Amino acid sequence: MKSVNYLKRYSLYTFLLAAILFTGCGDDDAPEPENELEVITDIKLIFTNDADATDVVEASAKDPDGIGVQELQILGALNLGVDKTYTLTFEIFNNLESPGEDIGAEIEEEDDEHQLFFSFPDDAFANPTGSGNIDAAGSINYNDADGNGNALGLSTSWTTSSTALSAGTFTVRLQHQPDVKTATSGANDGDTDFDLPFVLNIQ
Repeated sequence: MKSVNYLKRYSLYTFLLAAILFTGCGDDDAPEPENELEVITDIKLIFTNDADATDVVEASAKDPDGIGVQELQILGALNLGVDKTYTLTFEIFNNLESPGEDIGAEIEEEDDEHQLFFSFPDDAFANPTGSGNIDAAGSINYNDADGNGNALGLSTSWTTSSTALSAGTFTVRLQHQPDVKTATSGANDGDTDFDLPFVLNIQ
């Protein structure tokens, strides 16, 4: 009788050991979690005239279902004044949360993983000149940087041309670049959190 009980106990121990080893191996083979894109439902571009803080131009985009089938929808055009210098800042939120989640603050916290890029028509701006840094190697007047000294883009400076412009395109793109962002990484490196082409008028 004792030998039967011993055998039962031995078999139970063997079974438990095999189960632990199997579970451990399964964990080793589990895929590493991927970097998730930000859930963004509301974006506002805020151009504030450096010479007159009451002169503020805003343009926005909204995605009512977040990660659902709908995409961010641009609401209205971007209407800037001729020959003015603006500071562009952003409000970026996930309003599927209650209260809304400030994604802009999260981007600032993870500044070494994000960068905003821009494109616009030639001669739309006196400074920066050119057509931006999405499709070309143009310069942008970044006012902020990450801990490594690489541009971020939550604050930038813009001086409009003295010549009027109608129905141009001002595109802003947020790239998510964990383990990718360097001084030379570009608008096609990493994954795109949003890519928004606003109609640009300068009058």
